[in-house]
Amino acid sequence: MAFTISFGGIDGTMLAVVGGKAANLGELTRAGLPVPQGFCVTTNAYRTVAQADAASGNARRTLLETAVPQEIRDAIVDGYRELGDGVPVAVRSSATAEDLPFASFAGQQDTFLNVVGEDEVVDAVRRCWASLWTDRAVSYREMNGIDHTTTYLAVVVQRMVQSAISGVMFTANPVTGTRDQIVIDASPGLGEAVVSGAVNPDHFVVDGGEITEKRLGDKKVVIRSLPGGGTEHVEVGENEEPCLTDGQIHALAVLGRKVQQHYGSPQDIEWAIDAGGDLHLTQARPITTLFPLPDNPDGTAHVYFCFSLAQGLERPITPMGRAAFREISKAAFEIVIGDPRSRSYVESGERIFFDVTKVLHSRVGREFVTRLLGVMEARSSEVLRGLFDDPRFAVRSSSPTPALKRVLRLARRFRVPVTVAKALVNPEKAVRTALLMEREVLERSAGLSIEQALRQCVVPMLPRLAPTALIGFVMLGLVGKVVQTKPGELQTVLRGLPNNITTEMDLAMWHLAQEIRHDPVALRQFHDGERPAALDRFLARWGHRAVAEIDLGLPRWSDDPAHVVGVVKNFLRLEGEQAHPDAVFARGAAEADAMIETLARRAWGRGWFVRFALRRTRLLAGLREYPKYLVITLFGTLRKRVAEMGAQFAADGRLGTADDVFFLNFEEMRSTQGDLRPLVAARREVYDREMRRRHIPRVLLSDGTEPEAAHHGVPAEGDLVGTPASAGTVTGVARVVMDPVGAYLEPGEILVAPSTDPGWTPLFLTAGGLVMEMGGANSHGAVVAREYGIPAVVGVREAVTRIRTGERITVDGSTGAVTTLGSPVEVS
Repeated sequence: MAFTISFGGIDGTMLAVVGGKAANLGELTRAGLPVPQGFCVTTNAYRTVAQADAASGNARRTLLETAVPQEIRDAIVDGYRELGDGVPVAVRSSATAEDLPFASFAGQQDTFLNVVGEDEVVDAVRRCWASLWTDRAVSYREMNGIDHTTTYLAVVVQRMVQSAISGVMFTANPVTGTRDQIVIDASPGLGEAVVSGAVNPDHFVVDGGEITEKRLGDKKVVIRSLPGGGTEHVEVGENEEPCLTDGQIHALAVLGRKVQQHYGSPQDIEWAIDAGGDLHLTQARPITTLFPLPDNPDGTAHVYFCFSLAQGLERPITPMGRAAFREISKAAFEIVIGDPRSRSYVESGERIFFDVTKVLHSRVGREFVTRLLGVMEARSSEVLRGLFDDPRFAVRSSSPTPALKRVLRLARRFRVPVTVAKALVNPEKAVRTALLMEREVLERSAGLSIEQALRQCVVPMLPRLAPTALIGFVMLGLVGKVVQTKPGELQTVLRGLPNNITTEMDLAMWHLAQEIRHDPVALRQFHDGERPAALDRFLARWGHRAVAEIDLGLPRWSDDPAHVVGVVKNFLRLEGEQAHPDAVFARGAAEADAMIETLARRAWGRGWFVRFALRRTRLLAGLREYPKYLVITLFGTLRKRVAEMGAQFAADGRLGTADDVFFLNFEEMRSTQGDLRPLVAARREVYDREMRRRHIPRVLLSDGTEPEAAHHGVPAEGDLVGTPASAGTVTGVARVVMDPVGAYLEPGEILVAPSTDPGWTPLFLTAGGLVMEMGGANSHGAVVAREYGIPAVVGVREAVTRIRTGERITVDGSTGAVTTLGSPVEVS
């Protein structure tokens, strides 16, 4: 059994034996890159020492107190002697669950620098083993769903580079996602100052072959090696000169591109330059926070809009769910542009995107889509508008004629003018006609295959229904032109809308709660976990609905009523008639009627038109929810058909469980391939990984840039300004914490700290955002903040003195601005 392996004997297939860090260093050594000489103490050694106790609550103490067996000690000492007589080394942890596609494990286990002497090296290895069981490492694994009992630790022992300058380099911008940018943080001395966040480093960005950004840090702390072993933190005066020359920056960029080319993906690299000017590569691992890029066969610039997120769905969509939307999109593209094979439908990260590049190239298209999104998903509209001045997406078609011809053709084909006229003349009848479409969809789909039903019973139905709902909002807009209104008045007209299928469902759930409340038998059954008859009646009508219901692959309420039960329990806790949903709805409707009269009186001679228009708004606008409802109704019946096939496959041994069928697409479901279990297992692994992703871009460019994160707004006067470290904006209550030991954060509070090392990161689990006085965009705290999806700004001078606990602040992780909003409130 091998207890040590030299870097030259390690390749990327040996993860289980040497852990992530050592596997990467071995790969880089074999590739001829400038990695300092070293060896790895394998997981075999850890297993021998840890044995069964490693899974217990005493694992850390056991590892620290258990003597290192002689044969393991001898192997470590022999490896150390091969590096040189008493040579200083860095001893670093290398876990098997490390540098994974969804978790970097940045700094979660310990590193010991400038270790000198055989006994000292053996002791440092032992302390690395024990660091697998620190509170922060355990918490991090639990956060990422990693089984403790399957995680083992190897240890890297590597010749120490006595760095004149060192730091971290990302071969893609970790904040904006831009793949063409290399981001470098650098500081004098050992790299631990940059990695740990102990210093505000110099920050450089290389775009292509050009240095596009130089932002100098104060570099007030230098970590240096001590003679005989160990390190010291030295306070130095503020250095206003960059610590890297342009030549060194370009040399680092060249090295970074070589490492990325070797691995085929963007990398997070630690590097050092010694006193002689030689460049060394001390670590490389994948950047875990970048959103995957869609395929881009033509290599030109594209803009992708995230449909999943616009539908309120942050989670990935199952393979069956995406297969359903592929069929629906084919029908949409065939009707609208005459090409069912359009490449505008895109999938990435198990989510659905639409390529809107051609839309931005059209003056009419960009105006129509951004106005539409302004109503549906305003932030996405704002982000797309921010791309209007990008020359890559400049207008190529200014004429409205092609778009107008297409609209008129579709309006004539689907008799839209007739639908609109009927809705204006007799809105009550128009509503009745619309509501009959549910039965039509179900009856028509019954005679079609699943794919045919998706293509023929969704998009072709919408033009018959959407104009009826739309005319209600058109009437509302016309009133806004006729009458001078105050902010919020027109919105009041939309309160308590009738004919809203979603409101009807919500009130039905409320009435279910009241029926259970007033029936002692049903109430007892409900609290005992049984299903009262009232619940079954509700599910018979509404059981085809679900949370994240646009995903055909997810259970409906009839499959799993847990959500309904939870909502009903909350309703049963409500006290007071005024808080009851039906009372709230009735009050809203009364306020809307009163507002119609107010606006009609204000309109004087045009009051008749205001009443005419707004009463149609009231009757018709509620139908806005109905198109989606029809889709979900169809999904409910199709899901049953798919589930039946899944049950048969499971009975035949082709699938492990019936639900596994939702991890197939339609072609695979109908194929004659025998055992589908390996395919499903691979799909579930990817799906589970994407479930852990905490940040989804609204808009994504083909070079990886997230425009929402890349916009560089100008911080307002008086804002605190630092370095953007994790994109996003959050407003919340600040809590200044000087020491993580015993600290407590209420969920959503913004952590304000002088600096953070990995020992702080368990606090990130409940933090809404992060502000640090020290550190760069590539320090441990920033890396973990990005993994956890919380906005972060680092390098904010005097943050812990200028921000007070209880103060409301806004943290903009894209611009680096921290804005104070008001006086502190008392917090516990």
